[in-house]
Order: sequence, then structure tokens, then C-alpha cells
Amino acid sequence: MQRLHLQGGFGEKGRTSVLIDDGESRVMLDAGIKVGAPPEDYHPLLAHPASEIDALFITHAHEDHIGALCWLIGQGFAGPVFMTPTTQSEMSATLDQYAHVFDLATYPVSKAAIEVFEPGDEISFASQRIMTGHTGHVAGGVWFAVQSGGKRTLYCGDVVPESAVFPMTPMPEGDMMLLDCSYGDDRTPASVRAERIVAWVAERPKGSVLPTPLSGRSLELLAILSGPLAIADLMYEPLREQISVPKLLKPGVAERLAERLETTHRWKPGDPLPNCPLLVHDGMGSAGPAALALEMAEQSGHPVLLSGHLPEGSPGHRMRELGNADWFRLPTHPTLPQNRVLWENAGRPRLMGHSCEAKALEEIQHALPAMVTIAATGDSTEI
Repeated sequence: MQRLHLQGGFGEKGRTSVLIDDGESRVMLDAGIKVGAPPEDYHPLLAHPASEIDALFITHAHEDHIGALCWLIGQGFAGPVFMTPTTQSEMSATLDQYAHVFDLATYPVSKAAIEVFEPGDEISFASQRIMTGHTGHVAGGVWFAVQSGGKRTLYCGDVVPESAVFPMTPMPEGDMMLLDCSYGDDRTPASVRAERIVAWVAERPKGSVLPTPLSGRSLELLAILSGPLAIADLMYEPLREQISVPKLLKPGVAERLAERLETTHRWKPGDPLPNCPLLVHDGMGSAGPAALALEMAEQSGHPVLLSGHLPEGSPGHRMRELGNADWFRLPTHPTLPQNRVLWENAGRPRLMGHSCEAKALEEIQHALPAMVTIAATGDSTEI
């Protein structure tokens, strides 16, 4: 038997976290934060004291999956933290932007016992066996399949089954699947979304600002945009590192993106906005070079295109609401048809959807009849 504790990301977007307890050990999957949330909802809702959690496994270095790491250490967690080398290399940049200043200074990741593994590795920890595989979401991002107590839970984290840049490894069959439902009932293919973004950029030849996460969507945009292109200067080294390991990308993509990266103009804060598309991180405009670039664009009426999740209260959300920015989704999560295929290939197990509000889960239950639509952060269930 496994007991699952939904610690964040269920019935909401952000602070993604799950605890799996098989009666002998407790393994936590992800420790995210929720951008724009009040203090009581910013970090995961722990089902047990942090000191009683035996290990933490991280899928990737986006803030809604790793942003609470310093906080968790401060709460008393002292177990090993498992992540891929790419996640480890990107971890500090994410925590610098999203961890609370006190936690970052008092409980730095240097205090964490980090253990590195490669996508595709199988890890045995205490009584639990964890399979891993590529997610298609970011370089080095992984899904987890946790086997213990005679049951197997599949945790997607964030996945993209048909990315043009990153591979996704097929998941095994399981008894429970925690599915990335970020896009709810969205059925539009990624190719159509990409065409719309390319056309929008082409219609604004005097330049535009495209906020994007430092990993994942930034490389997807780099792959589809042709012609002159600028990136925030601070993005160059992280992007170069992301494409430095070709096996983390689809065949031939690393070489193509490396050539493209070398032709980009590197924009620094204090420079005027360039007369070409400019990629800046982060995707919400809440931190990093994007915060300044969006402020400059809004003051001058410079075009802005947002392409991902916008938490209420974020600069990107505010600009879109005021009509000062456009928004076209560039998929970095699965569409509903893709989720249907993932579920069927996993043997049609019981389902819970994360990174999605309950109302949206109800709207997709017709396609995913095993979906538990009332699952919410703070709930627990046995399988």
C-alpha cells in the first residue's frame, strides 16, 4: 500500500509537491512555491514535519517545483535531495529569484545533501524504488514512477510529449497517475501555436519583448524564431549549458541551437530595447531581466508577447489585463489529447490532475474518466 499526500499544486497552480508514504519510508516529490500567493499558501502544505521526510526528489528547476527547497531545509528536512546535473546547475538561479531572502541566507542549498542522477536512472531508496525518464519539458527534467508497497505511482511533474526540442521517455504502467493538467481542455497542437507566435513577431519588425523562463520555453522560442534575435545577457551562459549535453535534446537540435545562440545580440539592463525580438527571463515579469524590460516596454508602448502561465498579480498578468501585452500560449505542458494518450499508455490507472483548478478538471473528465476531480492540496489517499 502507498499513502499519497497532496502537498501542493492540486486544485491550484503552483507549489507542486507530493509525499509518498509506504509505511516504511516517506519520499517527497518536488518542493515548489506559488508565485503571488499569501505567505500561508506560498510553500507546500507538509503532511508530516519536515524532519520526518526521508528524501526529496526534484523533477526540474522551475520555481513551482524547487522554489521551496531552502524553506524545507529551514523546516528541519535533513535527508538527501535527488536531482539531475542540469537541475542542479539551474537551481541557484531559481532560488535566488523566488526563495525568501531569510531562507536563502540562513538555509542555503550548500546545506543540502544533493545526490545526482541521470534521466533514465533507477534509484532505490529505503523501501521505495524510483524509475525516471525524460519529460520533454526542459533539458534534464524527469518524471518519477515510485514503486513501493506493491503499488506504483506515476508522477509526471511537467511533461511535453511532442516537444520540438526535448525528448520524452514513455512512462510505465501504474496504479495511480498524477498528471500535468496545466492546460485543461486545450486541444490546439503546438505547431499551430508556434506559427501564431512567429507571425506575431514578424508583424512587429521594429522589435518586441518576449518574457520566458530561463529553461524550457526559452529554447523552444530560440528554435522557432528566425532572423535577428536578442537575449538578456544573463541568459547566454545558462542556455549554452542547457544545450551542451546533446543527449538531453532531440537528435541534431543541440548543434542547431548552438549555432543560433551564437548569432544572438546580448542585451544588458540599461541598454535601450533592441529593434528585434528580445527574450528575457522570467516568463511572468516578476523577477530577473524581464521585470525591467517589461517596465521599459510598458512606458514606451513597445510590443510585448507573453506565452505562458501568468499568476494573478504578476506584472505579466497586469499588463495583459490592461491590454498592454498580447498573449499566445507556446505549449510547454500537454494538451488534452496528449494527456489521454499518456493515460491510456499507462494502463488507464486512477488519475489526479495537478497544476489545474477543480473546475477545469471537471471539464476534462469526459476524456479522462478515471480523473478524481475533487482532489485538492491537503488531501490524502491510499492506493
